[in-house]
Amino acid sequence: MAEVSDFTAQSRDASGKGAARSLRREGRVPAIIYGKEVEPVLISLDGKEVANQMNQPGLFTRVVEVNIDGDKRRVLARELQLHPVTDRALHMDFLQFGADTRITVEVPVEFINEEESIGLARGGVLNIVRRVIELICSPEDIPQALVFDLTGLDIGATIHISAIELPGGVSLLTDRDFTVATVAAPTILEVEEEEEEEGEEGEEGLEGEEGEEGEEGEEGEEGEKGEEAAEGGEEDSKGKGKGKGRER
Repeated sequence: MAEVSDFTAQSRDASGKGAARSLRREGRVPAIIYGKEVEPVLISLDGKEVANQMNQPGLFTRVVEVNIDGDKRRVLARELQLHPVTDRALHMDFLQFGADTRITVEVPVEFINEEESIGLARGGVLNIVRRVIELICSPEDIPQALVFDLTGLDIGATIHISAIELPGGVSLLTDRDFTVATVAAPTILEVEEEEEEEGEEGEEGLEGEEGEEGEEGEEGEEGEKGEEAAEGGEEDSKGKGKGKGRER
């Protein structure tokens, strides 16, 4: 059974941007109720009440009972327009439904008993493939969540949609038994090993560079010594030449 929220509304006659702005200045949110074989009804809601409902999960999966000056209507929120900067509610659309109304809704998934999962206890990771699942049902039958039990699941386990039984009056958009989540192997150790290998390669590279620098230094010293020796030889040869000239 769907959760029911209450809204207190006031009817409004004027429509258009000017009337909507006037309502917002008063702290109210313009809205409309429509539905099959139902005349559209223009209403306004208290801004604080709307903000409170927005802060609660499942705004679009909760049945809302709108009290319009004593006239109560069961509706479902279908659209919410927000201010692009402040995220304040600007306008809401509600669908008034009947006993035969069936709609498509997105319902979140939840997982329980994680501590009872063998794979997660061994360091595995819960890989969630689908966080919401589309269902077809009456607004009165919308489940708040689809709950999957992880008890006993080991690494490598795959959780399919067939793992749970859908509530009465609720069906899927497809007949395919799709994957909702898996219990994957841990990846931390592999990453650490790769980092260690990269570190070792980096150290070897540094040692190689130091070796090359050393060789270059030795070559430089030898070159300098060679140049000094060559210069000394030239001076000796010049000195000898001068001496011979004096002897003559």
